Amino acid sequence: MSLSTPKVGFVSLGCPKASSDAERILTQLRAEGYEISGSYEGSDLVVVNTCGFIDSAVEESLDAIGEALNKNGKVIVTGCLGAKSGVVQAAHPSVLAVTGPHALEEVMSAVHENLPRPHDPYTDLVPPQGVRLTPKHYAYLKISEGCNHRCSFCIIPSMRGDLVSRPIGEVLNEAENLVNAGVSELLVISQDTSAYGVDMKYRSGFWNGRPIKTRMTELVKALGELGIWVRLHYVYPYPHVDEVIPLMADGLVLPYLDVPFQHASPRILKAMKRPASSENNLARIKAWREICPDIAIRSTFIAGFPGETEDDFKQLLDFLDEAQLDRVGCFAYSAVDGAAANSLPDQVPEEIKQERLARFMEVQEAISAAKLNQKIGRVETVLVDEVDGDQAVARTMADAPEIDGVVYLVDAEGLQVGDLVEVQITDADGHDLWAGPPQF
Repeated sequence: MSLSTPKVGFVSLGCPKASSDAERILTQLRAEGYEISGSYEGSDLVVVNTCGFIDSAVEESLDAIGEALNKNGKVIVTGCLGAKSGVVQAAHPSVLAVTGPHALEEVMSAVHENLPRPHDPYTDLVPPQGVRLTPKHYAYLKISEGCNHRCSFCIIPSMRGDLVSRPIGEVLNEAENLVNAGVSELLVISQDTSAYGVDMKYRSGFWNGRPIKTRMTELVKALGELGIWVRLHYVYPYPHVDEVIPLMADGLVLPYLDVPFQHASPRILKAMKRPASSENNLARIKAWREICPDIAIRSTFIAGFPGETEDDFKQLLDFLDEAQLDRVGCFAYSAVDGAAANSLPDQVPEEIKQERLARFMEVQEAISAAKLNQKIGRVETVLVDEVDGDQAVARTMADAPEIDGVVYLVDAEGLQVGDLVEVQITDADGHDLWAGPPQF
């Protein structure tokens, strides 16, 4: 290992918000002249960015820390698991330091203490878009940290704190740098995208010399000026979200909303401490589709939440049938250490959770298959993610990377990753599409 250029290994687990934290740390490491190593053996120390939201994520994170200790020996731990007091130290007492999420300064302090920064000015250079973990053609744009909600199944506010919005000028400058670096798609993320700016009372910031209100609608309008795909994730169905739907209809941003409804039974939503109701949500979905018929709505749900009866679950299935959502994920309820829902009465047996999860996915699979079959014969604009000879893998406007479906392309000679091209859909199943060049 080089004594002149300290090398840091990096392992990142968890959600896109954790990846965004990781990118900030990696960017700072490179800005200070550290090299990023791709192996444990080639690193002077290793930073492990953890997830701690559910038990399986905790186990995965602890295993990753153990592997890094075994193969390298010098490990700094950051991320959500680090916010759970004593968990990391109890399992791995030899780690060098433990921090919580969005803790750039603390991580860098631990790195400086254990691996002093180099002083070669020629290595203190980093590209304006920073160091990223995503492919070159898309990037996550985190606009805030933390959450003001207190959902009974979630511990994120206890780990990441209340909502703190990033200054809108800083967000838009980052977005502009990413576009200048060749990014074709920005995925806007936070714990609650629709609450952006509420902590600042929506005060105006400045971008390229002009004032812009720190608010979701104004942010989306500005991002729409950059001329690339802009995709909105983690949007609560507040009334003001209606303001962005005409922007989608006008093609300023992608006609795609990721809205975590979680359930449809009013009783269960109340136990979850979730905002809105299924009736309001159905009415809002109908209104959105009237304004923007091509809008794709993705959501996530929980089956088997404590106290969920068969009638509650039937209401959820009825909601699916009526809402006809485009992309849906569902999880069997899993107790999270520290969550208020753990103490709720009438916990649902595991076998019933799994049975309801299977029934849920069967209903949604049929909805998804029918919706995708309607696309056969249509010409769609897709973003190319992978190219292999005369075949490629791409995504439509209705598909976010890694969580939604893909489009398998044939006769794809000459295409490059990041290209936006028109294709004609030729086949579909319950999740993915197949396509080729348009046949006019």
